[in-house]
Amino acid sequence: MDADEGMTAPRFSLLTRVTDAGPEAFAVTAASVAEQSLPGWEWVVALAPSASSQVRDALRDAAAAEPRIIVLESDGDELAAGLAAGLAAASGDFVGLLDLGDTLTRRALEFVAKTIDAAGDDLDVVYTDHDEPEADGPGRQAYYKPDWSPERLRHHAYVGWLCVMRRSTLVEAGGFRPDAGSAAALDALLRVTERGGDVQHVRRVLYRRNGGAPHEDADAVTAVQEHLDRVGIAATVTLSKTPGLLQIDRRPDVTTTTSVIIPTIGTAKEIWGTRRNLVTETVRTVAEHSRHEDLEFVIVYDPPTPEEVLEELRALRESHGLRIRLVVFTEKFNFSAKCNVGAAYAAGDVLVFLNDDMAARSDAVIEDLIAPLREPGVGATGGKLFFEDGTVQHGGVRFGSGHLSDPYRRASADALGERGELQINREVTVLTGACVAVRREVFEEVGGFSERFPMNFNDVDFGLKIARAGLRSVWLHDVQLWHFESVSRDNTVRPWEFSRLEQRWGSRKVVRERYSNNVR
Repeated sequence: MDADEGMTAPRFSLLTRVTDAGPEAFAVTAASVAEQSLPGWEWVVALAPSASSQVRDALRDAAAAEPRIIVLESDGDELAAGLAAGLAAASGDFVGLLDLGDTLTRRALEFVAKTIDAAGDDLDVVYTDHDEPEADGPGRQAYYKPDWSPERLRHHAYVGWLCVMRRSTLVEAGGFRPDAGSAAALDALLRVTERGGDVQHVRRVLYRRNGGAPHEDADAVTAVQEHLDRVGIAATVTLSKTPGLLQIDRRPDVTTTTSVIIPTIGTAKEIWGTRRNLVTETVRTVAEHSRHEDLEFVIVYDPPTPEEVLEELRALRESHGLRIRLVVFTEKFNFSAKCNVGAAYAAGDVLVFLNDDMAARSDAVIEDLIAPLREPGVGATGGKLFFEDGTVQHGGVRFGSGHLSDPYRRASADALGERGELQINREVTVLTGACVAVRREVFEEVGGFSERFPMNFNDVDFGLKIARAGLRSVWLHDVQLWHFESVSRDNTVRPWEFSRLEQRWGSRKVVRERYSNNVR
């Protein structure tokens, strides 16, 4: 694309706020703008009082030679003030931010324009991948970002650079608010995306970041808190214990009728030196770590289940005041069918599916698990699971881009994950069926668990059906359970199971994994 034929010029307004950067930073950024293959741009540069005389002189010379460069003065050194001044002077259809010292690749705006043209009028935001200096080395590292992940964004401003927003939508949403401080860009992005327009991710490194990655600060806490208040999510935002991230604590949902469905055959095992009947300990610990006001347990058991286990479950009704429904399953073993039978007997508006070899690790486990299900667009939730030795068992399943796995399996309990993703709530492609919560209406809409997957991949299939329905699966790092995995059945994956899954959903080598960091 050598010309911007058929497009309204300027297509893009690039906004830069200049404080104390030196002339070298200006030179590299200016060169990358001038070399764009797409000519439909303008560069609006807002000079703060602290901008050096060398940069001022260089900018004035550049503007005299290039009418697409607009130089203006802004009051104060605050980011928000500079961006607000730049937006007021901008005339492009889309507005993007460019930090002095950073650079665009030559075809950056061209690739973004192609995405805009393909998407249509509903598109409000486009963001791209970028690279940046290595944290502990002289080289550079690419950041291949997840596709649009609103829950992740609330914890970590992963969108970063290059991101462009439709100017008319940005203006309607209030522009860059002067009181947003260092979080002005995040605040604006949240308000733009609240309006429901399309968001597209260009999977190319089109921006070169030359400074360090920013960390979320008190201004980001305010921006996200105000966002949650606007969209009606009852939660409190704080700085995370993990530097650079935010923590969101939703106010629990304790009144929605909820059924916990647990398939079992009544297996016993020694855990931490004590022999236990697994299903009764699952029920007991979950009940003791929950304060939900309308909760029942539906236990779907096979006839070989020992009578001792059933008696223990009946005893829990009395000792813990629990509603426990025992449902016998007499058909040939099929884990999906047992879950579906449990759902048919359940009374809850929310269904929580748990394996029988679990134990609660965090408090408020049920109410915290189901809280996001009240929000539009959330189809399912799941928790962070741990093996008996304290390592991570489940941190979200990848499907696509060559993967079908949980990448954090056996990670240490305090591991951060790629860019902190083990310490934040975030969208994932698939949640393990060992712990997944869903609204009944969603469960019925997607057809429950497919009984064509009697042992393995029923959860992968279920998660992909939820995504096909246009809903998101959200993994919750603070909802934690122990999972004494697969002590009750053989979990060997057979070749026909792989084949059946890929016949339905495509080869994992061909389809795209959408929600993981640094997966292309």
